[in-house]
Amino acid sequence: MQITLILIVSLLIPAFVAHAAAPKVSTQIIAYKTIGESESLVLKRYGPSGQDADTALPCAVFFFGGAWNGGDISHFAPQAEHLAKRGMVAICAQYRTRKSHSVPPNVCLEDAKSAIRYVKTNTEKLGIDPNRIAVGGGSAGGHLAAATTFCEGFDAPGEDTSISTRANALLLFNPVIDNSAIGYGHERVSEFWKAFSPLHNVDAAPPTLFLLGDIDKLVPVSTGRAFKAAIENNGGRCELKIFEQAEHAFFNPDRTSANGKAYFEECVQDMDTFLVELGYLSPEK
Repeated sequence: MQITLILIVSLLIPAFVAHAAAPKVSTQIIAYKTIGESESLVLKRYGPSGQDADTALPCAVFFFGGAWNGGDISHFAPQAEHLAKRGMVAICAQYRTRKSHSVPPNVCLEDAKSAIRYVKTNTEKLGIDPNRIAVGGGSAGGHLAAATTFCEGFDAPGEDTSISTRANALLLFNPVIDNSAIGYGHERVSEFWKAFSPLHNVDAAPPTLFLLGDIDKLVPVSTGRAFKAAIENNGGRCELKIFEQAEHAFFNPDRTSANGKAYFEECVQDMDTFLVELGYLSPEK
């Protein structure tokens, strides 16, 4: 009887320890901007559960994709949860779209800049390191991430433009970065495309990760290579990774590439490795 009891306890202890050691994530919804008289745009903050109030962690801010037409802040929840479990703060930002508020793409960028400025002016409240803020997104959200760094203007009326919206690092998932006549969405931004297109406004760039499928019909490989060259010509670093037989939005967990392979986990690992290299994350043991 005693031997049996010891055996049962010995089997349970490792399981309990593993469960107890599993990292937990806490979330919080925070209003960052008021639209009209009472409507709020929000950020969803993901962080390690039990984070010390005096600890300032590296942060990643994500903008969802959806062609500036739709989408919501749940888009990058899997990536945000991964980073929170690894010891970072991750923030998914809401912004107005054509479907939600009947706004054009320049208003999407206005909201994105407002979100970045809110994060930068509330680093203590959010528990983040002001010098380690990465900004990322997918497709049109990738455009917003890059444009908040490279594109001047598109600021909300009355906003404090002395607060820079430039990122310390960029995490771009098949981003729309060319809005010229041969790029994406030109007909919707033709009046201001040159100021709106990240590819045409690259200057001193933060370290950039660019993940792209080789059969993406919206963001061709040539565009990714041109963006990488523009960053490197300005003295920056751009890690461009091309995925074989991968279409647009291949990085999402519910998407499968043309060759039947799901690339979601590989893309998350590429992001993780990049952030380890920058010192935002510790190497996994």
